[in-house]
Order: sequence, then structure tokens, then C-alpha cells
Amino acid sequence: MAKITSSIKKEQFKTELHSPSGNVLIADEPIAVGGKNLGFSPSELLASALAACTSATLRMYADRKGWPLDEVKIDLELRFIREENRTEIERKITLLGNLDEKQTDRLLAIANACPVHKMLSNPIAIDTKLSLQKSEG
Repeated sequence: MAKITSSIKKEQFKTELHSPSGNVLIADEPIAVGGKNLGFSPSELLASALAACTSATLRMYADRKGWPLDEVKIDLELRFIREENRTEIERKITLLGNLDEKQTDRLLAIANACPVHKMLSNPIAIDTKLSLQKSEG
């Protein structure tokens, strides 16, 4: 389970994201929509989660098997198609290394089984609760 805490104050769209392990990310909106482009946009963060998970999963698997995988590169494009109310993700994986066809076929299957891929490929339920705290002063 992932847990993230976010906070946005008066600075337009700049959002601090905190993980339980103490890591901090800055998210922002592009200048074109009023942000200052100080960090990844929310959509870029979602795309990044899949790219990072895929890369790490492939690296772990190849290392465990002792396969000669030098590098994994991922180009990912996330699109929301408003008219159809659906999301498309195009992921291109480039493997650098002396791998044979059987290994690359297996790595493709492993890429499609990374945890974030599984989360995004299945129905998602979002349960939102709202609380209000009055400002002091």
C-alpha cells in the first residue's frame, strides 16, 4: 500500500508530496494553465509511476536471472480521451543488452505484470472523505 500526503498553500498550483519514508516531490501545473512548471504535472506523475515500476521490475527480474540487461529505457505517453471518457497509455520499452528472443519475450510478460501496470489495468475505486479545519486568526 502506498501512502502519500500532499499540501498546497497560497502559491498557485505548487503542491508538496510527502512519502512516509521522508521523500518529498514538488508537483505543479504547466505555465500554460497558470502554474509555474516547478515540478511534474499530476499526469506526468501518474505516467512516471508506471515507467518507474516497469523499469525496476525488469531490472530486478533480469538481475535475479543473471541476464545480460545493461539498461531499460521507457518512453510513455498518457492520454485522456475526453469524448470517450477513457485513458490510453502507450509504453515503448527499449532493452539494451545481449538478450535472446526467449528472454525478451519473458521480459515483455514481466513488464505487463509490474504492480502499477496491474493497478492501472483493473477497476479503480476512489473513496474520498472531506474534513474542514478552521484557519486561526
